[in-house]
Amino acid sequence: MGDFLYKNIVFDLGGVVVDFNPREFLVDHFLNEKIENKLYDITFGSAEWLKIDAGVMTRAQAYEIMREKGKDLGLSFETDVILSDWFDMLNTKDDTVQLMKRLKKRGYRLFYLSNIADDVLETLQQRRFWSLFDGGIASCEVRLLKPDIRIYQTLIQKYHLIASECVFVDDNKINASAAFDADMVGIHFRNVRTLQRALKSYGIETERKSPRHAKKEPEKAVTK
Repeated sequence: MGDFLYKNIVFDLGGVVVDFNPREFLVDHFLNEKIENKLYDITFGSAEWLKIDAGVMTRAQAYEIMREKGKDLGLSFETDVILSDWFDMLNTKDDTVQLMKRLKKRGYRLFYLSNIADDVLETLQQRRFWSLFDGGIASCEVRLLKPDIRIYQTLIQKYHLIASECVFVDDNKINASAAFDADMVGIHFRNVRTLQRALKSYGIETERKSPRHAKKEPEKAVTK
């Protein structure tokens, strides 16, 4: 690790380590852009959703408000569908996990930094990939949300990290950019392939070593 410029890779969870794409979820369920936009504002894009992630409002309290908004717009059924089914989005992104394993083998420390509710956090903590993390910060635990610089600083302080040795990966471009304000490197996640290229540009190798790069054994002298 002494030769690495960057020593710590910090991952967002939703959209990076597990699937979370609300817009795609709404398209799959409703196929009506006008209704999808209204439903997004009621649920995923609402102030109540942010308050759940920040740990200042219970899911039950937030859902009651969301259902009332849905009722007022004549979208009670659709709102109920979202609130009962959205958890199914959270499938583990296996390609990201494989990348994390390779980084771990190369000696990097892995952390998470996520805007996430306590019940979702508890669910993800039961998954096999969780043991790859050396630690992390969840918004619900500290009542701070990205891109607030204080949540990045909280991670740095809690684990006694050097900010300039940290790379942060987030599928939200604003959150990724905010990492630079905390003296970290921020990478906007699109997919694992582009992430590997971005990491490589910072000197972080993640590819599996191919046979042609394997160290050759010295040839033995032939004796007659």
